[in-house]
Formats: sequence, C-alpha cells, structure tokens
Amino acid sequence: MLHGMSAGAIVSAIAGVHGSAQVAGGASEAAVFELRVYHTFEGKLDGLLARFRDHTMIIFKRHGMESVAYWTPTDEPLQGKTLFYILKHPSRDAATANWAAFRADPEWKQVSAASEMNGKLVEKVDSTFLKLTVFSPRL
Repeated sequence: MLHGMSAGAIVSAIAGVHGSAQVAGGASEAAVFELRVYHTFEGKLDGLLARFRDHTMIIFKRHGMESVAYWTPTDEPLQGKTLFYILKHPSRDAATANWAAFRADPEWKQVSAASEMNGKLVEKVDSTFLKLTVFSPRL
C-alpha cells in the first residue's frame, strides 16, 4: 500500500474528482475502477514508466480505458520497483472487452516487444476491481 493511505482511500479520493458515483434516484453507476499494481524486475521501473508515458496510455484511451491516475511509491520496500495506477471502465463487462481489445492491438504488441528486447519489465501484476461507495468523500 502507499505510505499512510489504503487503496480504497486513494480510489475514493480520485473518483470524486472524476464525477459523482450517483445517478438520478440514488442508483449507483455501472462504472468500475480498476486498481493495478505492477511489480517490476530490478532496474526496470524507468523502462515501464517510459512505456506508459509514451505509448500505453494512448493505447488505453483508444480502447475505452480511462486513466485516472498513476503513482510510484516513495518508501521502501516498493520504491523504485512498483507502479500503482487506476483505470475507469464503463462497466465490468466493458473492462473485459477493453482488455481483450488492448491485448490484441497490433501497436501494443509492437510496443511491448520493443520495450522488452533486453528482458521483461514486469514480474507480477495485481488487479482489483472496485466500485465507489455512496458515502465516499469528494475532493
């Protein structure tokens, strides 16, 4: 976890910036947030960050994946080897379709292969889908 903040607190705070989780009548939106944590191999975080900055975020957008925010930890043991980020999807079904389209994207395949010419960047990925609670504070 990020120093002093739970993943849920981060999602709640960021989601408040991107709009209400309520629609008319008090029903929750179908939108889901996906918290992803990438654990990189030693010395590979900069390469991963460059890939996201220069390519991945653009490809995400093309496939309906809204980037909410990206973080790198400031404290050990995660500092220098971990990327946290949150995506927003219209629904859980849309998330499944978005990821399938992303993984099949020819540009993504090319970018991924080129960025890993000297070895894989990511050792492990954690993914958690979250929905915003009705009582979450807004920023």
